[in-house]
Amino acid sequence: MPEPRYPHIFKPLDLGFTTLPNRVLMGSMHTGLEDRVWNWPRLTAYFVERARGGVGLMVTGGIAPNRRGSLAPLASKLTNRWEVMRHRRMTDAVHEAGGRICMQILHAGRYAYHPFSVAPSPIKSPITPFKPRGLSDSGVEAQIRSFVRCARLAQKSGYDGIEVMGSEGYFINQFLVPRTNRRKDRWGGSFENRMRLPVEIVRRTREAVGENFIIIYRLSMIDMLADGNNWEEVVTLGQAIEQAGASIINTGIGWHETRVPTIATSVPRAAFTWVTRKMRESVSLPLVTSNRINMPHTAEAVLARGDADMVSMARPFLADPDWVNKAAANRPEEINTCIACNQACLDHVFQNKVASCLVNPRAGHETELLIRPAERKKRIAVVGAGPAGLAAATTAARRGHSVVLFDQADRIGGQFNMAMRVPGKEEFVETLRYFSRQIEITGVDLRLGTAVDANLLQKEKFDEIIIAAGVTPRDPGIPGQDHASVLSYIDVLLHRKPVGKRVAVIGAGGIGFDVSEFLVHSNVPDTPDPDHPQAEDFFRQWGVDMELNGRGGVEGRAPDFGQPAREVTLLQRKTSKLGAGLGKTTGWIHRTSLKNLDVKMLGGVNYERIDDDGLHIRIGEESRCLAVDNIVICAGQLPRRDLAEALKESGIDSHLIGGADVAAELDAKRAIDQGTRLAAAL
Repeated sequence: MPEPRYPHIFKPLDLGFTTLPNRVLMGSMHTGLEDRVWNWPRLTAYFVERARGGVGLMVTGGIAPNRRGSLAPLASKLTNRWEVMRHRRMTDAVHEAGGRICMQILHAGRYAYHPFSVAPSPIKSPITPFKPRGLSDSGVEAQIRSFVRCARLAQKSGYDGIEVMGSEGYFINQFLVPRTNRRKDRWGGSFENRMRLPVEIVRRTREAVGENFIIIYRLSMIDMLADGNNWEEVVTLGQAIEQAGASIINTGIGWHETRVPTIATSVPRAAFTWVTRKMRESVSLPLVTSNRINMPHTAEAVLARGDADMVSMARPFLADPDWVNKAAANRPEEINTCIACNQACLDHVFQNKVASCLVNPRAGHETELLIRPAERKKRIAVVGAGPAGLAAATTAARRGHSVVLFDQADRIGGQFNMAMRVPGKEEFVETLRYFSRQIEITGVDLRLGTAVDANLLQKEKFDEIIIAAGVTPRDPGIPGQDHASVLSYIDVLLHRKPVGKRVAVIGAGGIGFDVSEFLVHSNVPDTPDPDHPQAEDFFRQWGVDMELNGRGGVEGRAPDFGQPAREVTLLQRKTSKLGAGLGKTTGWIHRTSLKNLDVKMLGGVNYERIDDDGLHIRIGEESRCLAVDNIVICAGQLPRRDLAEALKESGIDSHLIGGADVAAELDAKRAIDQGTRLAAAL
């Protein structure tokens, strides 16, 4: 019998009283479904699908132990026996599907979005609008009792265990550092006092639930705050948590107010596993490592070199609930890979929307977006092999329809072929690999290099025609824009035309930021490699000390992005902040990166003309000329609807999706969702 491809992933983990079937933990991911009673059937379906997918152990989104600890008004909690039955229905369904599930107990502390929050000290967080009330000694004891009561209720609810959320800057983390703990009593001052809260929570919880119940403690192993814990304190806490009765220690990375990226696309794969490996020298409990592990070969390498006993992935299970089963069957090329864009998951959660996934719009919508066999098989044409067309074609073919996918280009992907060339977005190549494989599996008739007109579609007698022809760059109407120095973003990113040392980029939306990022980096490869970015380079750029000599891993360190490859000026007509429309959880990363690479950003710009001297602009009453070698226009897009209009004139109906429907910013989230939903309904 051949050796398994991923032997370390599929080695069972013995916890003494129970054995996990593999080394994959589906980490906690708040979906928004937890917060409303009527959404629990949807939440149950979400977890059941992932249990069937083979994951060794799952952890729910954060459930508050009391009202004051909830993330927002009416957010999820488990505080009384009347709530148990709702949880029990979910855990029973998960167990019936062959899964195991722990409930995360999360007390928000000063991160709560409501005016009744409590914290070790009355210090407002920089990311929430409310100042918390500082707890008295008896108030701290009350919070500990709430954790213990919540754990007992979780046990009655049928959970296999709980995870105590002790990282990411939430309530417990707030007790651990002087930044947020100014107390002078037994809960503050020395580190021994500051760590008393988490140790007491774990110790008393173990006493309450007995030995045969999993207790995971989420330990902040690197705060990435200049006044965070030092490594000696982190180790001391880890050892105390082990002695208090935890079953597993999970790795937490950074606080929500940390100004170092931790899970965005630009973070190298498995960048933080070295922190967990360092902790393994000091504790004997199974350790879980986390952050930016999204493919089996990455997880296998992490486990094989001894960085951890388990790997935690959250968003990859939004992208593909069958991740584990596909890895077990040696079919990694069929995995729909998380590209760490955050657009439909974290950005949704922070906007009070249900979390989903850009590459898998079924995530969080399992009960409504059903991919069922078609009642009547149809012959369907899809014109355009960008994200919208790919989603529509493969979903329709999966349902049993006969699908022909046309594109005049010589490769699939559309705008993704440009996005994946932007430094920090190499993961986008994985989506195209996934769709390429889906085209093969589902039998889509792919016709590249084919220009499509209404006559061709009429001759082939399709039952349905889907137009996903994408966009065309908008004409900005600048005098002299036909000058030889002017390039489009397509010229730069796709055709790789030469660009000089001094560049003006017109348009500061997502495309303008991407083009600027591309231009300030040197030697960007034609073929992206998601495994290529090195953690050492990333940490040097963002000022993180891998030796952990200073507090929080960043004390005394400054970002070092090196020298930019070009002098870039990014401009926009609007007077608002540049990049205001970027992702809620990732926009700051793009702005900071460009700032650290000396990109100049100008708003409120009127473009007067382009000539041999450069780009002439006016800001307010001041006119000036930017003496640049090239001007790159990223001034928006228009939908390509000429084919749809020609079909309409011939009396043929068609469906418009993706950029052909709405061409604002290049919106792959909307495009893939639209293509999937249309194909599911045909």
